[in-house]
Amino acid sequence: MRPYRPYKGKRNIFFRAALILLALAIAGFLLLEGLVLAGSRTEVHGQPQVMVILGAQVKSWGPSILLQDRLDTALAWLEEHPDMTVVVTGGQGADEPTTEARCMYDYLTARGVDGKQILMDEESHNTSQNLKNAKSLIEKNGMDPAENCLVVSNGFHLTRVRMLSYRYGMDVSTLAAPSSHIPSRISCTLRESAALLKSFLLD
Repeated sequence: MRPYRPYKGKRNIFFRAALILLALAIAGFLLLEGLVLAGSRTEVHGQPQVMVILGAQVKSWGPSILLQDRLDTALAWLEEHPDMTVVVTGGQGADEPTTEARCMYDYLTARGVDGKQILMDEESHNTSQNLKNAKSLIEKNGMDPAENCLVVSNGFHLTRVRMLSYRYGMDVSTLAAPSSHIPSRISCTLRESAALLKSFLLD
């Protein structure tokens, strides 16, 4: 009489299915990360007349390092193009002392930018809202957001910025700010793949 051996067929099927799903998830993550990295570049076409600086976290002492990177990159561009209209975007989070837009306004004007050049969106709380509200402000001020618009953000953010801008009818140029805080650069780049997928599906 043969000894009893439990049937392992179902367990093997489930194990193989789990491996396939894991492999697909890894492949999807790598694909999205590749798109994020490939889009992390400055891409300017034409002569942009409007600059949009996207918000990031504000600390008790002022802009976070990522936000300061964006602002300093914007200032360097404005030194060569001082007549641009500037749109700063970002509302106030629960842990922020002021709106991101107000923080950016104060930072820029303290460094010589004329406050009359700056339009503020203090209502938005994510990238999609940033771009929609910036588009609305640009239109209200008699300019065409479909062209001549330069968006400033950290490099890891720009693939999503281009995708959403195109969706909202804005043919934008992009200015890639460096991410000088390496731990933040790594964590944000890794998280951006999920944010890119979410925006593609839901925004």
